[in-house]
Formats: sequence, structure tokens, C-alpha cells
Amino acid sequence: MKKNRPQKSPEDRHPLLDQLSQLWRNKTAVAGLIIVAGFVLMAFFAPALSPHNPNDTSLYDQLKPPFWAYGGSDKNVLGTDDLGRDILSRIIYGARVSLIVAVVSVGLAFALGTLLGSISGYYKGALDNVIMRIMDIILAFPYLLLAIVVVAYLGPSLENAMMAIGITYVPRFARIVRGSVLEECEKDYVMAAKAVGAKDWRIIFIAILPNCLGPLIVQTTLSFASAILDAAALSFLGLGAQPPTPEWGAMIARSRALILRASWVMTFPGIAILMAVLGFNLLGDGLRDALDPRLRD
Repeated sequence: MKKNRPQKSPEDRHPLLDQLSQLWRNKTAVAGLIIVAGFVLMAFFAPALSPHNPNDTSLYDQLKPPFWAYGGSDKNVLGTDDLGRDILSRIIYGARVSLIVAVVSVGLAFALGTLLGSISGYYKGALDNVIMRIMDIILAFPYLLLAIVVVAYLGPSLENAMMAIGITYVPRFARIVRGSVLEECEKDYVMAAKAVGAKDWRIIFIAILPNCLGPLIVQTTLSFASAILDAAALSFLGLGAQPPTPEWGAMIARSRALILRASWVMTFPGIAILMAVLGFNLLGDGLRDALDPRLRD
């Protein structure tokens, strides 16, 4: 006779499985995950998906409309720009540039912000005051304005734009980590670790920080969306990606004078920015709901 195995109640499940279940039940989060996955795959397989070289120019194919408008050619699905470059190919390669900017700039902010926030929250006192006042000074400036100042000082380039965006995002992570570390420091396991003589760095990075990952993951996802938008803004102003790099903001900047003659040249890069930012925002909201028990149904 087969013995019926007792079914596990929702309370007995692993917390990670419970969080994944919550995320999967959130339709907006799933939609965001699908959008983000689409852009990631598009960036990774850009050479295979792109119908043309994004930097190939053609005087005979200038400002061709999309294939469904005004008798456009099937050769260029989304049309061409004023130099005859295929817009679809440039958007596909632009996804690679935008995601690299987001990963590098947010990664820099994550690393510096986590380090400063954990030191500030753990040691408190004068060191905490100094670090937090520096973070407050950075927060006093609008993010984009501060990024423009940094890039203007370092020089216009994609690398400097990534560094500028990363610097402006450091306070976001530092404040979140500091608050979480202050809360965790009052718990018994931290006091027990101090009592047995564990080193400070081990208590911070091995014991405390793993318990602060929830809000950090949410902030990282939402910061990806902001980084893509800010990188496009810097490139639009001529301070980010330089020609002929296929970057969405730079594509819009170059074609702004053609908005009445060839609206598709601006429209499709703008839609790409909109969808990428929307995807990361939806995913971030879903992760927040899944990782925070207070927001669950």
C-alpha cells in the first residue's frame, strides 16, 4: 500500500520558492520580465538579429520610410535615417549599448553605495555623519544636472557618462544599506557574532549584508530603468555616446530636425527607450511586492 505523503503547507515552503511564486502571480512583473528578457536577448544576439550593419551608410537609401508606409521597401523594415543607415539594425545594437551602460553604472553605484552604507550603519558616530552628509550633498543636486557637470569635466564619452551616472546613484544605495544595517545590528545574531570575537568585516559582509539583499535587488532593478533614461538624455545632449555609436538617445538627437519630414527616425528609438524603462520598472515593482511580506495579499 502506498503511503500518501503529507503535503507541505505554504508556511513550510522555502522563502525563495515563496517569493518566486509571488513574483509569478504578479502579472505586471511577468510582463516586465518578458520585456527585459526580450531586450537582453536582442542585445546578446544582435549580430544574428540585425539585418544590416548599423553603421553602413547609403546615399541611395536616405530617409526611406517603414515598409508599411508610403510604399517603403521591405529591405529596411523600420526605414532609414538621413545617412541611409537601417533604423532597425541601429535599435538592436542600441539595446546592447544601453544595457551595458545600465549594468556598468548601476554596478558601480551598487558597489560604492553598499560599501559606504554598510560602514556608515555599522560604525555609526562621526564616521556615519561624515559619509551621510556627503551623500546628502550629492542628493541636493538633480541627478541629471550632476551627471552633466561630471561629464562636462571629464569629457564627452560613453565611458565618462557611465561613471557620472554611477556616481549620482551612489546615495540611493548607501542610504538603503545604511538603514538595513542599522536595523540588523540590533538583532541577536550580530551581538552573538561580536561576543565571540568575529572580525568586523566578516560580520558586515558575511552576516549582515545577505539579510539586506531584498531592498537592494529592488533598487538595482529600478536603477537600471533610470540609468537607461539618463544615458539617453546625456547622449541626446552630446555628452554620452559619440557618433557613429548606435545609441537610442543619440539617434533621437540626430533626427530631431527631421521630426516633420521623417517622423519614424525619431519615433522608433523613442519607443525602444520607453519599452526598456517600462520593463525594468514593472519588474522592479513586482520584485518589491514579492520580497516585502508587508505588501503581499
